[in-house]
Amino acid sequence: MASALLASPSFQLQPAAEQVALQTNYITNFNFLNQYLPDTYEKEFERYGNRTIASFLRMVGAEMPSNSDQIKWAEQGRLHIKYTDVTSAAAAGSATATFTVADSGVTYIAIRVGQTVMIQNNASGVFNKGIVTAVPSATTFTVAFYEAAGQAFAVSTQCTVFIYGSEFKKGTNGMVGSLESEDEIYSNNPIIIKDKYAVNGSDMAQIGWVEVTTENGATGYLWYLKSEHETRLRFEDYLETAMIEAVPAANSSGAKTAGMMGSEGIFYVVNNRGNVWGGGTPTSLSDWDTIVSRLDKQGAIEENVIFVNRGLSFDIDNMLAQLNGYTSGGVAQSASFGLFDNDVDMALNLGFTGFRRGYDFYKSDWKYLNDPTMRGGLNATAATATGTITGLLVPAGSTSVYDQIMGKNAKRPFLHVRYRASEAEDRRYKTWITGSAGGAQTSDLDAMEVNFLSERCVCTLGANNFVLFRYG
Repeated sequence: MASALLASPSFQLQPAAEQVALQTNYITNFNFLNQYLPDTYEKEFERYGNRTIASFLRMVGAEMPSNSDQIKWAEQGRLHIKYTDVTSAAAAGSATATFTVADSGVTYIAIRVGQTVMIQNNASGVFNKGIVTAVPSATTFTVAFYEAAGQAFAVSTQCTVFIYGSEFKKGTNGMVGSLESEDEIYSNNPIIIKDKYAVNGSDMAQIGWVEVTTENGATGYLWYLKSEHETRLRFEDYLETAMIEAVPAANSSGAKTAGMMGSEGIFYVVNNRGNVWGGGTPTSLSDWDTIVSRLDKQGAIEENVIFVNRGLSFDIDNMLAQLNGYTSGGVAQSASFGLFDNDVDMALNLGFTGFRRGYDFYKSDWKYLNDPTMRGGLNATAATATGTITGLLVPAGSTSVYDQIMGKNAKRPFLHVRYRASEAEDRRYKTWITGSAGGAQTSDLDAMEVNFLSERCVCTLGANNFVLFRYG
């Protein structure tokens, strides 16, 4: 069924800020034969409300200085040992067998003589338990099975192995060898973000006829004042969206050839090291059970915030509303959710702020994903929306990591921004005026130029605890 909301007239996407004065800024109807003068409002109408989209990182993250071109940190590896691509060289029924570990990235197994292991057939689920009697090479180990029937699966069957303990005879020596902690080292590099607003001295002397205001409360009658403030607001939005969308410059790419490094933004990191829901929006309890099951296998963070676009927000509301309805005598009754003691004379709250299913999930609308000038203007239909992002699950709280620059363990929010700074230079948010107008006296340029600069990157710690919701 076609949508009843017509495509035209639509919303306007062009920004209102102008770098020069246009004739549309002023009254041009000076026909003296007309006895009627226009009746004008002296203050512009804010038809798009609050147009800024930055708030996400302020809600979930923090900012802290760094004095290096690169930020490095170490994240914990798994405590226990498990391999999922293991095959036996022995036939079914054998009392002993030598297994080969072929897991990706494994060059030396962490299995030692005397340890007890569980070995399960990946396809059928049948399993054996055994004790390691030898480790012939870096990727092989020999097991003596505890079961009288011997090996329960055929030769070369792909299996999963994990260690559950050890056993030694009386009066024997201790465990041979030891294990070193496995850390994952990650890094990111800051990027320089700039913007500028310029107005010439002559136009600064001309007073406009409309009172202007911006989201930060600035008001005035000089026409250039609005453009300067909107440039500042736009720059502040870019400080956040650059941290969300940034990608590293690939080798041999055009950006790399031009000398650009890029950076690892939140979406890039979660796409590559986190969890991805590829079905757009989870719409049922079973969908969320799948997500909870994945979180169980990760850090199992108790509280999580889901930043959602409007579609995912409605799907969660609808799912919870269906679960929260009830029947009486086989007849569906009015929903019990919403304001307390709902009745026909009260407003019904059809939205939910959160729910608990294994973990606590708090829902928050993300304006960035709804704004038509940003990701909200991208294709959002399931059939053609490959890659369209509908939400992001962010674990709440902080985690402990080893900071390579500081040389010690530190508590950090899962998401935080590092900006370049030292005793002599702070590049968190720099702004300065150049030219010869507007009070500046730095050059012979008959203009005022307002410059903006920041150098920063975002650190996404424990990306395995994040979930990105997207199509495809």
